[in-house]
This record gives sequence, C-alpha cells and structure tokens, in this order.
Amino acid sequence: MTQPWLDIIGIGEDGIDGLSAQAVDVLHRAEIIIGGDRHHKLADISDATRIRWPSPFDALIDDIKSYRGKKLVILVTGDPLWYSVGARISRAIAPGEITFHPQLSAFQWACARLGWSLADCETVTVHGRANSQILPHLAPRARLLVLTQNAQTPGAIADLLVNRGFADSTMIALAALGGDDEQRFEARAGEWNHTIPDFHILAIECHAGADAEWYPRTGGLPDQAFESDGQMTKQDVRAVTVAKLAPFPDAVLWDIGAGCGSVSIEWMRAARSALSIAVEPKASRRDMMRNNARNLGAEKIVIMDGKAPSALTDLPQPDAVFIGGGLTHDGVFDAAYAALPPGGRLVANAVTLESEARLVNLQKEYGGELVRLAVQKAKPVGAFRGWDAAMPVTQWCIVKSGERRS
Repeated sequence: MTQPWLDIIGIGEDGIDGLSAQAVDVLHRAEIIIGGDRHHKLADISDATRIRWPSPFDALIDDIKSYRGKKLVILVTGDPLWYSVGARISRAIAPGEITFHPQLSAFQWACARLGWSLADCETVTVHGRANSQILPHLAPRARLLVLTQNAQTPGAIADLLVNRGFADSTMIALAALGGDDEQRFEARAGEWNHTIPDFHILAIECHAGADAEWYPRTGGLPDQAFESDGQMTKQDVRAVTVAKLAPFPDAVLWDIGAGCGSVSIEWMRAARSALSIAVEPKASRRDMMRNNARNLGAEKIVIMDGKAPSALTDLPQPDAVFIGGGLTHDGVFDAAYAALPPGGRLVANAVTLESEARLVNLQKEYGGELVRLAVQKAKPVGAFRGWDAAMPVTQWCIVKSGERRS
C-alpha cells in the first residue's frame, strides 16, 4: 500500500495558533510549501522552499507530482475538501497518498457568527463561477452561504436579487473570520452599498417579494421560464420526463435534440453538480439554450453543435439519455443505448406517428415502460370555458439491464 507523502493543511485567520500539533509538526519538517501569499504569511514558521500557486491553476497537479519524494505541504483555507483545492488534487492523486489536516470552513465560521444551523443552509460557491449559480437555491426564507470571487461579488449578487424580486433579502458579508481583523457588513439587497475586503463569505437570508421570480428545483418549470421558438418539451410532459430520467448528484445526461434546453436545465437544477451535454444542430436554438442556462443558473451546461449519432462520439459516458429529437434517424438509439452503463436510463418522447411507431417496436424488443401522456388545459370558449388538448406524447423509458428481450 502506498504511504502518504503529501500533506494538505487547512489554515484560518488565526494562523499557526489554530492548527493542531500534528499540522504544526508537519510544517516544521516540510521541505517545500505551496500556497497563496496569504497562506504563507499565516504559516511563516518554516525554512522550507516557498512556492506560490501556479498559473494556470491546472499546472499545480504536474508540479505536485514532480515533488514526489520530498516533504511537501500544500496550504489552503479552511477545510481542504469543501469547495477547495483538496478535492481537485484527490482526483489526480490517490487519496491514500495524501494526509489532510482540516480547519474550520468559512461556512462553519459564518454559521457560528450568525447562529444559523449549517444543516439548514444551502452552501454555494461563485468563486471562479457565474453568480447565477445561486439562482436554483432562491426561495422564500432560504438561507444561502456563498463563497465569493472578490469585493465586487456582493454588489453583483445584490443586483441579481433585486432583479428577481428579492430586494428585501438580508445580505451579510463576513470578512477575515476568526482573525484580529474580522469585520461584518450588513444591508438589504436593495440597499447594498458597502465596500468590503476581497476575502469574505456572503450570507443571504432570502425574502421574496410579491413579484419574486423563483422556481423550485423539482421538475416542471412553467414554459414561460424558457426562451423558445415553440418547439420544446412542455411543462407537464417535462415534469414527467425529468422524473423518469432520475437526476442525482454528479450524474451526466445526454440530451439529444435539446432544442432550447428545457430538459437539460431542469436536470442540472435538480441535483447538485449534475451535468447535461446538450446536442442541438440549430444555431438559433443553441443561442436560446445559452440564454436559458444563464437565466436559470445552469451555465455549466455543455452545448454541442451537431446531429446524432455522429455528435455522440467520444463524449463522457452518460448516466441517462433523453431523446427529444432525431429518434427516427438511423443509429441514434443504438449509439445512445450502447453508451449507457447497466442501470443507466433512457427516455424518449414521440409526437409523430413515425416516431411513435419506432418506440412501439423498441419497447417490444427491449422492454421498458411505454406510456401515453395527454394534457388538457381549461381555456375560454366564448363566455364559458372548455378543454384545450395538447398533442399527446408517447413516452418510452427503459433502465438498461444489459440484456435484450428474446
């Protein structure tokens, strides 16, 4: 078994005083220490060679591996495995080769100062990511803890909250938590005008106005939440579709014939870090998809120009596949189904007779569940009301077992 050779130490504003005896001993014995300028100042107790974070950051992994055999320490803020570099490193280097020395995270510090239960808060990072990452978490009375990019982030988020009808939300920026220079800045989102340090965490207690625009993370957002050209999976059918696709954390969806991205975006909103690879041949729809992803907090969506099955080559393996378009094209189903692992799900919707016939034959051959969805909505008929029927949708869902029916 490989022995640990890399130590990753979380450090707070209290510096060495907040570290365990074991972490302090590791620092004293270190030959090389990697960290940001702030980290080096907080842990200035060693004669080790000091190295700053490389740029680009991805170069760090190669640098770390080149020091194998040395007494190497990496300094990070707080908990190395909570929205921190430790998680990135442990994907490239076996965890058994690393010793982690955690410190209180910024989330824990913030809750201690505010008297909030961390278990009841949504933790989000917009550090190096779009501020729209907070949008799926907006809801009345929700409490958000946000790792920010810099001093400008709270102002940008305040504008976002105001634009979404959450102007009365309380925003609290907590800087240098646990240190001698700790500061607190508080205001309603609609009145935010503070100048704050770059290094801080932002807490938000959401208060929704009467006109607030927010959507639950469960499937079935209203159709008007999306920009579209009318060709999209409509709300009621979409809710069933996303439920059948069964999103889960870090899962990957292939959305074939993605249109304006409504299914992809709901998939990503439904589970933390879920990703959709959306294949759409029409440029106008890809543009709408980008706008929808930005407006609904799913900007990490991967949007691909192309047609299946050729566009599916060399993509990451999916956990689920949705075929919303191209079902009757040769090879689309075969390529998608072959890519799924055992236990993976495939859902296909059909509205034309030709695509419905294809689903009927596939269900006969492979099994799975075949259902017909018919939605009617009440609409005015003169002085009265009547039922207006949408085109019925035939839906096939199969969980791959690795065996085809005889």
